[in-house]
Amino acid sequence: MIELSIENWSREKIAAFQEIRLKEALAYVARNSPFYQRYYREAGASIAEVANLEDLQKLPFTTKEHLQQFNAEFLCVPPQKVVDYATTSGTSGSPVTFALTDSDLERLARNEAMSFDCSGVEKGDVVQLMTTMDRQFMAGLAYFLGLRKLGATVVRVGAGVPELQWDAIQRYRPAYLITVPSFLIKMIEYAEVNGIDYRNSGVRGAICIGEPLRNQDFSPNNISARITEKWDIRLFSTYASTEMSTAFAECGLQQGGHHHPDLIIVEIVDEEGRQVPDGEIGELVVTTLGVEAMPLVRFKTGDIVQAHHEPCGCGRNSLRIGPVIGRKQQMIKYKGTTLYPPAMNNLLNGFDEIRNHLIEISVNELGTDEIQIFLAVDDPSDDFITQIRDHFRAKLRVTPRIEFLPLEELNKRVYVPKSRKPVQFVDRR
Repeated sequence: MIELSIENWSREKIAAFQEIRLKEALAYVARNSPFYQRYYREAGASIAEVANLEDLQKLPFTTKEHLQQFNAEFLCVPPQKVVDYATTSGTSGSPVTFALTDSDLERLARNEAMSFDCSGVEKGDVVQLMTTMDRQFMAGLAYFLGLRKLGATVVRVGAGVPELQWDAIQRYRPAYLITVPSFLIKMIEYAEVNGIDYRNSGVRGAICIGEPLRNQDFSPNNISARITEKWDIRLFSTYASTEMSTAFAECGLQQGGHHHPDLIIVEIVDEEGRQVPDGEIGELVVTTLGVEAMPLVRFKTGDIVQAHHEPCGCGRNSLRIGPVIGRKQQMIKYKGTTLYPPAMNNLLNGFDEIRNHLIEISVNELGTDEIQIFLAVDDPSDDFITQIRDHFRAKLRVTPRIEFLPLEELNKRVYVPKSRKPVQFVDRR
């Protein structure tokens, strides 16, 4: 088991420790970051005025636009110290390159080892990695490094192809899978069609990425319920991003992703950039600790979340992050209702008949948001469209336009060749 480090300290002791690390991080960017040297000078901000965590608010935010526009200026080390380049997925704009040093890779490995340990993975466990490690994908590399640091055995199958996944599961008997949860549904469907006894496969759990597993009260959402009602495995949610090089992973109590306070400082802010009261919803802002190549200070992730500060029954006292409600720039205003794509995805995932879906948002002639949903189903009918619309009205108070497409045609739109993730939301506004 990985030592909990400072996660089981009191909130006061954690804050005191973070203030020491914060001063080190700020002094580092003041010496080495061309971007922050120029940015703070032009903004009239002074790192010297930051004496504690609250004083962080005296510094301006860093945004995705800054990373896109001044990417090279964030580098704090000579190019020859860089050992790896990763890129963001580009789902909310142009991809951004992140350089990593040996020290950064070690930090990444430690983060993932602590996260896997939090979710119950142990030394000696066999873990099947069902995500890509190529195409500059940081997460796949991070998972591999973390599992090796933990002492687990890794089976690197990569993404997709249920037949290959089941062949590896039957051959190596992994205890855990690392995968996108919706792919587990395809795995179950393939097993049922091909007579694979998946319930006795030896798989105990899945570390799930890319899609939420819980509702805001931590109850299983539709996709989680669809998986576990057929396959008795434990599903663990994780949340991370390339920019923060840190993950929030669920423990066995599954009450939110645990914060690693020695690796990252967390703020939750409102529309005006002010700190929200404990328990309120807002945008996640992060300051990385211990990053050598490209550290970030007060980076606005764009993710809308709720933090939970009460101690967890597992013994950890660091805050927990609930399921991501949505991305700030993907917020939809529809006839007085505000909603985010994850809520619509969750509703659609509750229908076994839907083989795939795509949500498109556009602006109509009145200047308001319009929701268009494309569905691939086995038996399309007007009655099914009515059923979907009734659920949207009852659960989300919106009525989208719905159109059926053949599965092959819809898959071409969703599985874009240059994208590392399925594209099930398109914003045309």
